[in-house]
Amino acid sequence: MIDALILTILMTSVPLVLAATGELVVERSGVLNLGLEGMMLMGAVSAFALTYATGSLFIGLLAGIISGAITAAIFGFFVLGLATNQVATGLALTIFGTGLSGLIGSEFVGKAITGLPTLFPKHFADIPFIGAFLSLDIVAYSSVIIVFLVWVFLFKTKTGLILRASGISHDSAHSLGYSVLKVRWCAVLFGGMMAGLSGAYLPLMLTPHWSEGMTSGRGWIALALVVFASWMPSRIIYGAILFGAVTIMQLAGQARGWTIPPQFLSSLPYLATIFVLILISSRGTAKYLAPSDLTQPFISTK
Repeated sequence: MIDALILTILMTSVPLVLAATGELVVERSGVLNLGLEGMMLMGAVSAFALTYATGSLFIGLLAGIISGAITAAIFGFFVLGLATNQVATGLALTIFGTGLSGLIGSEFVGKAITGLPTLFPKHFADIPFIGAFLSLDIVAYSSVIIVFLVWVFLFKTKTGLILRASGISHDSAHSLGYSVLKVRWCAVLFGGMMAGLSGAYLPLMLTPHWSEGMTSGRGWIALALVVFASWMPSRIIYGAILFGAVTIMQLAGQARGWTIPPQFLSSLPYLATIFVLILISSRGTAKYLAPSDLTQPFISTK
């Protein structure tokens, strides 16, 4: 019972880890993309549609990644190319992605596919406690590797330093001869790819079917997770597991017939998100750790 609960929490945290890691890179470059929910939904519907049509999970994952990147490119065109307001554009992207994914996925409602296989043989799952950690798929393990690689990139490479400089002071980075817009474009596209992969994980493994709005607000939780992690990749995994545990708790409560109103149980993940944000804000740490030029548009004079 405990192993099954741990496994469910770990699987629930994977989409949050992927989406939050991509958004962290985007925000480190100085761009705030509130369209995470829309990009995840586009990744989810594209992954399910291509997997259902071809029978290939690899093609489905690739379709999710590409779909997320294309959606992010639309966001980048307006925010970086036309210097529109990042908050308004991100919200519009979420509305766009939610509507378009519902339209595309309307013919796939009620259909199911075979999800991603586990990386290790199934009999490994019988090992007490450890079995839960050996019952995951390749995307779940890859998410941990991606977080580590992002940490190395941001804090151990010159390119990562340039990206962080673009978020801290884009004018200074520009005066040193670095292309702020190019850096931010790469960050936005990477964030879109990660959001698309995160969305693809939902119908390909977590719940192997398509339903409209199946992200259920995970994009917003991932955005809060970036703040919870104080823009540090190493803290994202802990936060994702915490939020994943809260999500599973409300599902377990509903399944066990707790007398607590189901509406309250369904709101637990979002209440936890608000509580964490209030806690961070009350300590006054977020404003010092956030990139100084976050949401500030950059317009090159050259």
